[in-house]
Amino acid sequence: MRIELFDSDYLNIVELNTTGDDENYVKGDSESKFVEGEVFNIFTCCFENANKLYEFFGATKYNVRKIVPLKNELTKNLENFEKINTLELFKDYIDHIFLGTDFIEELAIEDHNWEANWKVYLEKLIKVNKGLIELTDKCIEEQRILWVIGY
Repeated sequence: MRIELFDSDYLNIVELNTTGDDENYVKGDSESKFVEGEVFNIFTCCFENANKLYEFFGATKYNVRKIVPLKNELTKNLENFEKINTLELFKDYIDHIFLGTDFIEELAIEDHNWEANWKVYLEKLIKVNKGLIELTDKCIEEQRILWVIGY
């Protein structure tokens, strides 16, 4: 599992696209960022809370009215991540996220010793969270629309 933002050379992803306007976007644009589905699930509640029309298997638009609420949700999520200081808190936080158990199961498949390495995975999630906030900042500063497209 890739706990990071990455380019379009990978599928089972969510595309974060800032190339479009109010109606269209350039699918798979080189400027887009991508997140693996199991990792994006950790952040889905932020996207759902910011836009009640969020749809995982489709395109959801975050325009000027939705991008600030998204940034606020991501900031709250980051603050929660930064408070985690034990394996138990990490597990509890992830377990309370819808489909969070899928993330833990994927970790267990890839790293049989993930519990000993939980801080590494937390840091990677924090890095993704910060990258998502930077993306919202870019949209705010450059008056762009963020399209979120699940594949």
